Amino acid sequence: MAATASTMLPLGTTAPAFRLPDTAGRIVSSDDFAGSPALLVMFLSNHCPYVQHVAEELVRLAAEYQARGAAVVAIGSNDVVAYPDDGPARMAEVAAAMGATFPYLYDETQDVAKAYRAACTPDFFLFDADRRLAYRGQLDGARPGNGVPVTGEDLRAALDAVLAGRLVPEPQLASLGCNIKWRPGNEPDYFGLR
Repeated sequence: MAATASTMLPLGTTAPAFRLPDTAGRIVSSDDFAGSPALLVMFLSNHCPYVQHVAEELVRLAAEYQARGAAVVAIGSNDVVAYPDDGPARMAEVAAAMGATFPYLYDETQDVAKAYRAACTPDFFLFDADRRLAYRGQLDGARPGNGVPVTGEDLRAALDAVLAGRLVPEPQLASLGCNIKWRPGNEPDYFGLR
């Protein structure tokens, strides 16, 4: 299967604001997490095999770091006309089945994905207490079929560093996964497609 790499948004970028509905229709805003020492924004997809491969670890990691004060949020931005399994009703089912402790938000306009320069699922963006980008990249080296154990080691190390007030070391390796499914005519210009 072909994989799309994350765009590697420049470190230090200010976290783009968002205000999106969760799977129950409640509005969740980036401002809701203002007091957290770290904010992890994850772009996910219900049908993507790359996300399915790491889903259990994502839930474990999120719960562990939420208990340490980090804010965690997932966002689904796929075109639900072409990919109905990525719509809000299915998002609610997936979040419940996973036992997700984080809000799973629906980015219907895809504007939030564009603001983050998200490219793939999963795509991870970790911001520090000042909401400056400290890490963007892979969860770990595991991919479907490559035999590498799913440990979350790269993202865990980044979260540990941010929560300790340290810089996340380089190199940061791009995440790989399914491309975000853009609505026709809505593809972002950061891919050079328009």
